[in-house]
Amino acid sequence: MKVINKKARFDYEIVERIEAGVILTGAEAKAVRAKKVDFQAAYVRPIAHEIFVINLHIGAEGDGDPRRSRKLLLNKNEILAIELKLKAQKLTAVPLSLYTKGRRIKCELGLVRGKREHEKRAQLKIRDIDREIDKELSSRT
Repeated sequence: MKVINKKARFDYEIVERIEAGVILTGAEAKAVRAKKVDFQAAYVRPIAHEIFVINLHIGAEGDGDPRRSRKLLLNKNEILAIELKLKAQKLTAVPLSLYTKGRRIKCELGLVRGKREHEKRAQLKIRDIDREIDKELSSRT
């Protein structure tokens, strides 16, 4: 089971990917397995030498706040490395996907750099050209 943040791959240039565990309640884990996740406006921020996912909407049944901050499970060296890269290289951290690994639910975060509008348009143009080339090649055979 994997839930992917498709918008992040379009809006950002992914520099590095990091796997981390996520602290969830039982209802939230059930909602993730049912793919009731919305990545819109979600981001990752270091707070007091801990890493949190903020604004990640997990549609859990019950009383809990679906957009609460969730702590990511990383060791101290990984946290320090992420903090350094975010400050030094002027990167942003966003969740790229949530997936299961055995019984555990993992979050793949990406250290990303934002794309400008003309870069996004160029990417769409290249994708359209590739699609047309594939269409031509498949129609010839």
